[in-house]
Amino acid sequence: QVQLVESGGGLVQAGGSLRLSCAASGRTFSSYVMGWFRQAPGKERKFVAAISRSGGNTRYADSVKGRFTIARDNAKTSVYLQMNSLKPEDTAVYYCAADSSKVWNFNPTRYDYWGQGTQVTVSS
Repeated sequence: QVQLVESGGGLVQAGGSLRLSCAASGRTFSSYVMGWFRQAPGKERKFVAAISRSGGNTRYADSVKGRFTIARDNAKTSVYLQMNSLKPEDTAVYYCAADSSKVWNFNPTRYDYWGQGTQVTVSS
């Protein structure tokens, strides 16, 4: 069982930056691929970024490549999402999630555990 708690969301102007954090409980954090997803009002939850168990490999949605960076610290059982050059279309609730699969998954239904989400609002 893994419990995930996100933090770091807020209101920022377009072009600004935010750093999201996700703290995980449990001793098996390093056995999970970690992902970030986002959901805007009235829209489906979408993949943003994922990081391998060791942190050596990452994947990003095309919409955030070059602007967002995912990282993890297994000693601190935490995963982070650095978001730069934010745009109004990045406005959403951001969720971190844990996946026990041995392949990359970009479908939220394949992830096993979820945090409660943190709101990110980018004003124009």
